[in-house]
Amino acid sequence: MVPHQQIRDFLAENFLLSDDGFHLDDNASLLEEGVVDSTGVLELIQFVEETFGLEVADEEIVPDNFDSVNRIASFVGSKTGCPAT
Repeated sequence: MVPHQQIRDFLAENFLLSDDGFHLDDNASLLEEGVVDSTGVLELIQFVEETFGLEVADEEIVPDNFDSVNRIASFVGSKTGCPAT
């Protein structure tokens, strides 16, 4: 199972600079909400690769995979064979 909370915590600590957690809906667009920019996407990809032990191909770096907590969790789940929770 891909833990949404682990993704939320990373975003809160590294992009929202918040010790108070992640207060956006899991379907909220990280790009539209201004949480991440193009450089932030690269940091997010590094986090996903290191945390979940997978490799992200260049063609997989698209909003469908990285634009919300739910999309990230689904992407990781599809790569690891573990369903998102």
